[in-house]
Amino acid sequence: MAGGDGQGRPGRGEPHARLGRAVLPPPTGSATGGVVLVLPEGDAVSLRRPSLVSHAGVMSLARSLARSGAAEGLVVHVVRYGLRGWNGVDARLAADARWAADEVLRRYGDVPVCLVGHGMGGRAALRAAGHPAVNSVLAMAPWLPEDDVAGEQEPVRQLVGRQVLIMHGTNDARTDPELSYRLAERAKKTNRDICRFEVHSDGHALRQHHGEVLALATDFVLGALLSRTYSRPVADALAAPPPLGLRMPLAAGFGRSLRR
Repeated sequence: MAGGDGQGRPGRGEPHARLGRAVLPPPTGSATGGVVLVLPEGDAVSLRRPSLVSHAGVMSLARSLARSGAAEGLVVHVVRYGLRGWNGVDARLAADARWAADEVLRRYGDVPVCLVGHGMGGRAALRAAGHPAVNSVLAMAPWLPEDDVAGEQEPVRQLVGRQVLIMHGTNDARTDPELSYRLAERAKKTNRDICRFEVHSDGHALRQHHGEVLALATDFVLGALLSRTYSRPVADALAAPPPLGLRMPLAAGFGRSLRR
């Protein structure tokens, strides 16, 4: 178990999260329209430093988002965690995500933030959504704990007032897709602006339908941060009641004919 103060803040001498430079930064002097914080994969329990492999695994997504929104002042950062472990009640990755949102306010002022996370980073994005700067969350194949009747459920109240999209591969052998459905179902009761897409036959890394996954992520993020019109499938998923809007299939070829 990690150290710290029991509220996710690192203890004295422990490594701290870093934000670093923006991915494909927009031209100097351009106004910032919104900021994406990309949260890589992590481990359930670990005191080791973050994995370079996990960081590299989200760079394709980060670059795609940065290129798509650069003309409208979108800035993308990949968060470098202090440690790679969630570490129980410390919830260190969520604490790092909240710190990164604070850092966005310090650097860019009052701009909307979208948290985009994969795996354990997806859990961190969902958990840190209550930060006042965050207006949206994209959780990709989020790692979520098994339901335990004797314990507290994964919280969803912090998602109220945020636009939320969850996507999950139906063949994910690492993180259970049914758990993300159950969380989305609970969250939908208090937040109508939540939807979930299923990537049929895809696994945890969401590589089999990589083009469609990137297109869906871009469509959602640019709509949430830059007020672009959502594509019809995303708009329909947000408007549909459960289970339809929470088991929306990601169609083959999604993104090829979207309006720009």
